[in-house]
Amino acid sequence: MRVEDSPLGREVAYPTQFDPGLLFPIPRANGRKPLGLHDDALPFIGHDRWQAFELSWLDARGKPQVATATLVVPAASPNLIESKSLKLYLNSFNGSRFDDREQVRTRVAQDLSQAAGAAVTLTFGLPPLQEDDGAESIDGLDIAIDHYGPPDATLLQADATQCVEETLASALLKSNCPVTGQPDWAALTLAYRGPRIDRAGLLRYLVSFRDHAEFHEQCVERIFIDVLARCTPQRLSVEARYTRRGGLDINPWRATPGCPPPPPRRALRQ
Repeated sequence: MRVEDSPLGREVAYPTQFDPGLLFPIPRANGRKPLGLHDDALPFIGHDRWQAFELSWLDARGKPQVATATLVVPAASPNLIESKSLKLYLNSFNGSRFDDREQVRTRVAQDLSQAAGAAVTLTFGLPPLQEDDGAESIDGLDIAIDHYGPPDATLLQADATQCVEETLASALLKSNCPVTGQPDWAALTLAYRGPRIDRAGLLRYLVSFRDHAEFHEQCVERIFIDVLARCTPQRLSVEARYTRRGGLDINPWRATPGCPPPPPRRALRQ
């Protein structure tokens, strides 16, 4: 097989001029309806924090400028933004001239807000690298696992006789992109107060996403809803930090109202 005949040899025509029409919004209702969720009565707060490593444009005299950026899309927005379309959109700045950084920031925030249907913020720069957030990893549990999909909420159990407050973590979350089929890898942090969650069951549940095809944001909402329903915590916060693909990584966070947002940070795999 020649390289040009393989999946590796498929050329993608990148835009040469700035084009907001490249953004592809997807209604969040598509993923929320199967979970019994309605946008006007969501049981969680949250956001999707994107970290962009490949942002470049031309200044007014044609000299290339480069930057990194952090984008925050509110979970209450009616639409999520498909990741490849966001990559193509950001790359469309490469051959376009702007007077200054503020013009770029305003333009991106405006276009993403229109696509998402709610106010999106952009700040230049990235959060600090911070791997140790005080969470206790459950990945070292000595258990056998033989179920890799679909996600099985019945694996989740909690001991109602013990009320605890703890933060658990796993780096074993994997799902697949429903558009391209490519694997998506993430480190998940789950903080809660309530009946003690069975750790072995939680790990088996997270691994059951391994062959599942769903967008990052939808996976995190599914995890939040399943844990909330099966383990009945009084407070729950779920954040997944997905590894970078195409110069972008996404960090969806969902929590019960009143929970403070996790501090912006990057994992070693990001």
